[in-house]
Amino acid sequence: MSSVLPVGGAGSEPRLGRIQHVALTTTTPLAEVGEFYSHWGLTPVDTGEPDSSIAFRGRGSLTHAPHHIVRFLAGDHVGLGHIAFGASSRGAVDALHARWSSAGVEIRSEPASLDELGGGYGFDAADPEGRVLRVVTEMETADPVPPGAPLPLAITHVVLNTVDIDLLCGFYVDVLGFAVSDWSEHQMVFLRNGTDHHTIAFNQAAHASVNHVAYELDSVDHFLQSVGRMKSAGVEPLWGIGRHGPGNNAFAYYGDPAGFVPELTADVQQINEPGWIPRVWRRIPSQSDLWHLAGPPSAEFRAAGAGSPDPNCHPPRWTPSPPNSA
Repeated sequence: MSSVLPVGGAGSEPRLGRIQHVALTTTTPLAEVGEFYSHWGLTPVDTGEPDSSIAFRGRGSLTHAPHHIVRFLAGDHVGLGHIAFGASSRGAVDALHARWSSAGVEIRSEPASLDELGGGYGFDAADPEGRVLRVVTEMETADPVPPGAPLPLAITHVVLNTVDIDLLCGFYVDVLGFAVSDWSEHQMVFLRNGTDHHTIAFNQAAHASVNHVAYELDSVDHFLQSVGRMKSAGVEPLWGIGRHGPGNNAFAYYGDPAGFVPELTADVQQINEPGWIPRVWRRIPSQSDLWHLAGPPSAEFRAAGAGSPDPNCHPPRWTPSPPNSA
């Protein structure tokens, strides 16, 4: 799991922290979604509105135990609601808001106490394709989950489909402070904001959508036990098991009933080198899967990962504010 310190070390400039949770909209009955994610190993969190939303927390760790890690909202489409990133304090939230505003980022709401599940203090912004990015601190703590079981800890990364990989990469690096870890040819770019190899990745595609959401296990042994738990529930991977070249993480991808691709993963590469030089990996089976077990991505995985166009996204638009000449 990623170090607490984000890229850039212990400097005074506030940076985005780890992913706290992801909100997803689905047209599937929530009871069906909930059954799948109970087998996945997540713990339900009371939303107070079971007919319109369900939420789950992971096992968490001593340093990272979000109130909830995924929330599904009943809606008329399948798509991303928002990705919430942590911040260290209210002051950090305010500083990020001020910096993003001055850089021309689309701000959707001002910093304030949040009247939403888990509460907290934060604001919403949007990236160049309209995805909502939430910055939040001081969320409530959900009831603890007993340690040690082979259950997902948290969401470690989200991969997003984009129609303009270069523009989105530039925005997340130059404006949001991410760093490029590696490329998969010119098809995927892996971005980090901590020591994990990637927190966000972009996949060049025909439309904007969610490609997959990765849930981290704390060891390869727990990863394999989780694959076995899903097998016992009658659910087989769409692709995997295997170990990726970029990121070096163990992987198994599934299709959920909500219309998304969740990934079980473990042993994500840690990058602590300030002078790290991104590599370009070839998109061939021997580099997509270093264990040589999974073979090439299945047609089912590719179709599920493509998803459907997210109606909340729009054609990329990004006009950075001119530098301050004062």
